Amino acid sequence: MYKNTVLVSITGKDKPGITSTLTKIIADTDTKLIDIEQVVIHDILSLSIIIQLNSSDNSVLKELLFKSKEIGINLDFEVISDDSIIDRSSRNTYAITCIGNEISAEIILHLSKTLAYHDVNIERITKLNEGIVNCVELVVYATENIDIKELRASLLSLGKKYQVDIAFQKENLYRKSKRLLVLDMDMTLIQMEVIDQLAELAGVGNQVSRITEKAMNGEIDFNTALNERVSLLKGLEFSRLEEVFEKIVFTEGAEDLIMIAKHLGFKTAVLSGGFTYFTEKIKNILKLDYAFANQLEVIDGKLTGKVIGEIVNAKKKADLLEEIAKKENISLDQVIAVGDGANDIPMLEKAGLGVAFNAKQKVKEKAEFSLSRKPLDSIFYLLGITEKDLQKIK
Repeated sequence: MYKNTVLVSITGKDKPGITSTLTKIIADTDTKLIDIEQVVIHDILSLSIIIQLNSSDNSVLKELLFKSKEIGINLDFEVISDDSIIDRSSRNTYAITCIGNEISAEIILHLSKTLAYHDVNIERITKLNEGIVNCVELVVYATENIDIKELRASLLSLGKKYQVDIAFQKENLYRKSKRLLVLDMDMTLIQMEVIDQLAELAGVGNQVSRITEKAMNGEIDFNTALNERVSLLKGLEFSRLEEVFEKIVFTEGAEDLIMIAKHLGFKTAVLSGGFTYFTEKIKNILKLDYAFANQLEVIDGKLTGKVIGEIVNAKKKADLLEEIAKKENISLDQVIAVGDGANDIPMLEKAGLGVAFNAKQKVKEKAEFSLSRKPLDSIFYLLGITEKDLQKIK
């Protein structure tokens, strides 16, 4: 395929004009450029260029060596074979995002060993955050016969051992072109279970919280659980719902998540197994595009203990996600869904990127990615967006 192929490696302190100076020599000598990649880490340049020499003429190498000495950089080269030039079209590309309180050398060591064991090659490692390293992205290549399920299990086990979150995604156009963000409300967008707070006001807190826990863990049918809990609220003054709303605290990073998503052109939605009284208010505060939840029946200013209309359960959430995407002409591959409970699993599985946020174990096992130790807007790291980029928007 290629003859007289040479890899030119350049390192040194970065400054303007290095790349243009060296590529001018290559261009002036009519030398064929095969590949080029450059990265700068803390003002230290690393530039790799693969060129094809004209027959046996190596004058271009002499000129490159002379010029590198003149401008104060290190240059080395080696002749390479066709086997050394990767045909990337025959390989699958993946992005691995690792998020934690600190990403240590030990974590990188065991992550790279895990990848090597599965015959996955690291192409690039990039730090996405500012300051101490707590988020890195690896772009990797793997052959067609890789066992994705086994690799995911190994990465999940590694993340659990070192208390870091590790996401493994196909690196393609859809990863970075998300257009719809869908979130659960209770314990995802906000830091409370609304129905448990209502139950406290109605004097049935313990009874309702026990049912809630079973429902979120998938131990009891959601519709049954909702109807049982709402029936216990019978007689509660409707006006007291405002007391609960005033106690709502948004999850850390939630408001920034929505603000940035809207700035980037996302459509946004909250799909909740909770109640419309709260989702409508949150929709107005955060300027969401859509909000769906269950409607409590109210007669003479009091809750009747019944829900009006179709219940927003696990299946309904997934259906609503699809309906919104279809209405907005957005591919499901371009949807991010975030939730914490068992009733969020179908929604997470339907989205192009499903994120289990501070979720129950059953949900973590089903979702594509689990985020547990960072603010909610850290989800953007999964799209390859850096903290520096996010700060510019904020």
